[in-house]
Amino acid sequence: MPLDESIGPMLKRKGGEVFSMLPTATVYDAVVCMAEKGVGALLVMTDGHLDGIISERDYARKIVLLGRSSKETLVSEIMSSPVITVTPRHTIGDCMRIISDNRIRHLPVTENGRVCAVLSIGDLVNWIITAQQETIKHLEAYISGGGA
Repeated sequence: MPLDESIGPMLKRKGGEVFSMLPTATVYDAVVCMAEKGVGALLVMTDGHLDGIISERDYARKIVLLGRSSKETLVSEIMSSPVITVTPRHTIGDCMRIISDNRIRHLPVTENGRVCAVLSIGDLVNWIITAQQETIKHLEAYISGGGA
């Protein structure tokens, strides 16, 4: 089971593309960006500093349900802050626990004070499923005499 494996290999496969907005952008612009990029959250950053995170959940709960205008509300007004982060040395199990315990879906990865990636719950689940499938293939090959 890969839960005790660091997230380093996952980050190498996933890549380090990070999407962000300025805190002074409108929520509308953030939602448009999320839709264009096909992501559920954006980091809120100023000059490389992580100020917060804005997600579709923030939009639904803090704009839609409260009847606010996304074109008049700034990202800084609804972003979640401070942001929980991990480093590449954290394990997959660590990340799963952090996401579950904090009821979040996105986890920025920082190294040397800089954001290098963002992991989603989907990334973690897909990594675990792939690892399990590989283990099953190896076991089937071993059982059928195909080698260890």
